[in-house]
Amino acid sequence: MGTEARRTVLVGDVHGCLDELQALLREVGADPRADDVILVGDLVAKGPDSRGVVQLCRERGLRAVLGNHDAKVLSLEGSAGSSSGPRWRDAGAHEAVAASLSLDDWQFLRDLPLFIRVPLHRAIVVHAGLLEGVELDQQPRKYVLNLRSITVDGEPSTRVKDGVPWASRWSGPEHVVFGHDAIRGLQRHPFATGLDTGCVYGRRLTALVLPEHTLVSVPAARVYTPP
Repeated sequence: MGTEARRTVLVGDVHGCLDELQALLREVGADPRADDVILVGDLVAKGPDSRGVVQLCRERGLRAVLGNHDAKVLSLEGSAGSSSGPRWRDAGAHEAVAASLSLDDWQFLRDLPLFIRVPLHRAIVVHAGLLEGVELDQQPRKYVLNLRSITVDGEPSTRVKDGVPWASRWSGPEHVVFGHDAIRGLQRHPFATGLDTGCVYGRRLTALVLPEHTLVSVPAARVYTPP
């Protein structure tokens, strides 16, 4: 789907919570023929049905950026065996996810970009964060996938307790929509919105609908992974 879509629906970290993703898309009234649906990464791992989430994205033409857990699963490609191999105790474990994926699923994950620009709404979608003053195509992969904070010395950090939210320092002009930071939960800053509201931890799955900047969320069915 292109930038001419009527709306852009941006969805927080799903982590294999297929039922909640389907419920959120119904709540939003997402129309695959008209709306551009983009997930902010971490489609897989921790939750109950990572393969189902990837398949839904493929079948409905949903877009996504790469998350750190998606990257972790990709790092296991070729070493995880097949879905008929070892039965992992935890269906949300990265090894179990890797063992469940089809060839088409692997290709979908391989093709996930680090960022997606949405010119229609002057937005950028990334998984974790961006560094101020660095060109988009020069952003360090480590921080695009893992950034959480800016320290008192102005340095980037992957840890919450090391400083203030990176997004509170982002000065635009493009509005960045991201996930990754379930500890802080929903974040609303002048030029950035954080959508990881901890669905896999039993909280909520949240979407931001543009151009209205409307927030829509659905509750998690249960706690899939202890926070």
